[in-house]
Amino acid sequence: MTNTKRSVTRTAPRLGTRALNRATLDRQLLLRPARMSAAGAVEHLVGLQAQNVKPPYNALAARLDGFAPEELSRLMADREAVRLVTMRSTLHTHTAADCLALRPLMQPATDRELGQFRSGLAGVDLDRLDRLARDLVEAEPRTMKQLREALLREWPDADPQALAVAARCRLPLVQVTPRGLWERGGQVALTTAERWLGRPVGVPAEPDAVVLRYLAAFGPASVRDMQTWAGLTRLGEAFERLRPRLVTFQDDKGTELFDLPDAPRPDPDTPAPPRFLPEFDNLLLSHADRTRVVPAEHRGRNWQGNIAHCTLLVDGLLAGLWRLERDALVIEPFAPLGAQRRAEVTAEGERMLRTMHPGTSYDIRFGTVRR
Repeated sequence: MTNTKRSVTRTAPRLGTRALNRATLDRQLLLRPARMSAAGAVEHLVGLQAQNVKPPYNALAARLDGFAPEELSRLMADREAVRLVTMRSTLHTHTAADCLALRPLMQPATDRELGQFRSGLAGVDLDRLDRLARDLVEAEPRTMKQLREALLREWPDADPQALAVAARCRLPLVQVTPRGLWERGGQVALTTAERWLGRPVGVPAEPDAVVLRYLAAFGPASVRDMQTWAGLTRLGEAFERLRPRLVTFQDDKGTELFDLPDAPRPDPDTPAPPRFLPEFDNLLLSHADRTRVVPAEHRGRNWQGNIAHCTLLVDGLLAGLWRLERDALVIEPFAPLGAQRRAEVTAEGERMLRTMHPGTSYDIRFGTVRR
């Protein structure tokens, strides 16, 4: 098997970095605004990173034609979309159906997170914790603080944070509204997906089916790319089962890439308009090798400590940061932009502001070039 795989890799067509960039942007709905519903986009993208409330809204504003934030907010209010921990053991916004199927598939990732808190759980019966935590949050949604305090009464010698994290890792806990609604406040309160959606969590999604969905949204990609996106290991077996149905390429480093035969792979010279992406956008987090979107010289520049910044794409690549101040959209490019690029970035900024903040006037300012 190993020799066959190496032979395939040597003879597979090469896809350069720019070709990978354009293919991924097309799958991510970033080459042109897509005429797609918010629900359809959340499903196609296999969820949206959602550590904060606003990023899913900004992510869809960058991708959809005619998007209005209220559309996603209605999905949340109607329980057709939810926020919960899934890929990489981080918060995502998913459709209700994906919540119920993907959460059990991602259990190994949350189990690894729980492993970091084992020392604080000495003497804790985790099965009993599951039952008690479920009873608590299904009786009424609880904040993490309330969950910690209630569980601590049962295990007074345990680490309080570890108790609450254990409940979140072992149970499919969703954040109830109004948390996550557009321009609505609300602290994080949790209940089970089953109680919130009125349906049981089903059998885990089939890994093979999720591989196909990942490639449709993020491909072409390697096994390591998908494992980085999911926070799972040993997905090579699924790719091998699917190999007869897939096509293979190699990147400039000789890494084998898999793809769907009929997936779009645009000409590398296809124009890529500027895009304003939120912090934590999945485009920047979902490959082991991120050079298709993040040039080597800009690696890590959209992070500062534990803080992620909103990012600007120019010609399909990470090219700067942006932030919305009280009266201005402030853009800080990593390198000087020519007159034409500045005009294109300004036009896209105006489109984003019309989508996200209609009726509100903002200046657009180019700040100091970040070197």
